[in-house]
Amino acid sequence: MTFLFLLAAAASPPTNIKAPAPTLLESKFDRCMDQIAVDANKAIAFANAWRAENGGVAAYQCLGLAYVAQQRWLPAMSSFEQAAQIAERSKDGSSATLWVLAGNAALAGGQPAKAISALDTALGSGILQGEAAGEAHLDRARASVMLGDLKNARVSLTQAKKLVAADPLVWLLSATLARRQNDLALAETDITEALKRSPDDAAVALEAGNIAMAKGVPEAAKVAWEAAQRMAPKTPAGISAANALKQFEGSTKP
Repeated sequence: MTFLFLLAAAASPPTNIKAPAPTLLESKFDRCMDQIAVDANKAIAFANAWRAENGGVAAYQCLGLAYVAQQRWLPAMSSFEQAAQIAERSKDGSSATLWVLAGNAALAGGQPAKAISALDTALGSGILQGEAAGEAHLDRARASVMLGDLKNARVSLTQAKKLVAADPLVWLLSATLARRQNDLALAETDITEALKRSPDDAAVALEAGNIAMAKGVPEAAKVAWEAAQRMAPKTPAGISAANALKQFEGSTKP
């Protein structure tokens, strides 16, 4: 299956959209997946023909994945939703994963309210456990931030911290959200955790600088922003760090 990355990353396609292991590894599904890698348009035609032949969950799932390959997020969302609905009726156990895929596609397509609806359905099923549930809470937090609902974003991130504590993105997003909420003590604690898990991530270094500046420690902010720019100068994080450095240098000139 994002929160300022939460502001910046929310505009980026999610990285966890992928095919869940189907209940039955049918040869048609394998053929459809192979076709996606070669020609997504042909895969869409294949999946639509298969769907018309009552291909069920697997046909809609592969159709959604073909749309993902083209970054056509809203048709992908619709396809995953239909797959999830069929899976619910057949009780094959895959519905929660498909709802998560629908939520991710909605999020990438700029439809956070629809993303929350799909993710709530997935989480409410009771099927998702452990890491899978944690990542769904993380995605839900992203969607809440996009809607400006920082209170519910915090609730979702608190759950994500419990379930996927090894994921540095959880701590980065929590730190960013805490800074926005002016809880600088929590922001500093969480960015420290993010740095432990991902010391070479420019986005983490950028946020460390932002938090240091908010705390009134400009020299520490400068060091962090320089690190972010050095790590990934052409990425959004590196560019944001460069802009922050320009403003910093401009403000310190006599």
